[in-house]
This record gives sequence, C-alpha cells and structure tokens, in this order.
Amino acid sequence: MKLSTRSRYGLKAVVDIAAQEGKSVSIKSIAARLAISENYLEQLIIKLKKAGILNSVRGAGGGYSLKLSPEDITVGRILNILEGSLYPAKCLDSTDETCGDGVCSPCVTKGVWEKIYESVTNVVESITIMDLVNNHRKLYGDD
Repeated sequence: MKLSTRSRYGLKAVVDIAAQEGKSVSIKSIAARLAISENYLEQLIIKLKKAGILNSVRGAGGGYSLKLSPEDITVGRILNILEGSLYPAKCLDSTDETCGDGVCSPCVTKGVWEKIYESVTNVVESITIMDLVNNHRKLYGDD
C-alpha cells in the first residue's frame, strides 16, 4: 500500500501544529518548515478543519491549532480523513459488491486483503499524534 502526499504531508502538518503546544500556527510557517506548497497545504488543512481536528483563528497572530488533545488523535484518524478508506482492495468496501475484476465470490485472495487491512489499521490506530510529537522532540532536540 502506498499513501499519497495528502496523508504524508497532512500528518506532518498536524504533528507540526501539535508541536507548537496550542499556539496558532500559520499555513505559511508550516509550509516553510515542512517545505510544502502553501496552496497544497491549505487544501489539506481545510479538510482537517472540516473533520474537527483543527481550530482556526483569523487575523493578526491567527492560524491553526489542534481542536483535540494530541493524545486523542490517532494517525489512523488523520489518514482516513485525508485518504478515505485504507482498504488495500476495493472488495473490502462494504458498499461495493464487486472488485471490478469479474466474479468476486468466492474470492481466494480476499482473506489476504482483510489481514493486511487489519494489520495496518491496528498499527495506525495505536499511534497518536502525541507519540509523533514526542518523536519529533527527540529527533530535533525540542525537549
């Protein structure tokens, strides 16, 4: 499974915002620290704000901050907001009766996709934004 830049950059942005410990952070400053296009970052931030992850403050000194505690936000939640489903195969989506590859039932490979999905989900739901902020501090000496 390969994640898009949406989730990779979006996750980095959320960690960057969380590392600022409640201060409002501008898109411009996040983009500069992460070397990400401001326009692209803005699209990701809007999705995260609509999903209830971020607060925004307008005006001088404004920007974005976490709406929730970093301990309460998992990597999985961010990935689901930005990527949609993390299913490795279309056939796992309960709203889709077919996989697009012909007859799907019985499918000899569906169990493989289910195990991959369960494993990935267990990992990304076990890691919080606070875990990543702590890693950030260790890496960059922000203690």
